Amino acid sequence: MTFFSHISLGFIVHMVLHVLVPVAVAWFFYRHMFKRATLLMLSGLLIDLDHLLADQILDPNRCSVGYHLLHAYWLIPVYVLLALIPKTRLIGLGLVIHIILDWLDCLRQQLHLF
Repeated sequence: MTFFSHISLGFIVHMVLHVLVPVAVAWFFYRHMFKRATLLMLSGLLIDLDHLLADQILDPNRCSVGYHLLHAYWLIPVYVLLALIPKTRLIGLGLVIHIILDWLDCLRQQLHLF
């Protein structure tokens, strides 16, 4: 069985949302600097580099929050703090959006939804 045979509709939706939500936030709230805001919020995807440290780099059925190094519970308040500081707001928003989407994916897995 290949990796791709384990990918569910829920996982695909999750991955698409990681791009669409930051783009939508940039469009609705930072339209005057849309490209910059989009790129800075999409930089929140870089926390997924911690997946490279896992035995199975990508497991569509694993909850990332609390499992991977940069998805640790103690870092979530740091990401929120970054979102509250004007100079780091967009990066912080990208990280907070990322963690929220990962948490929602964990919830989807627990509830056995699509």
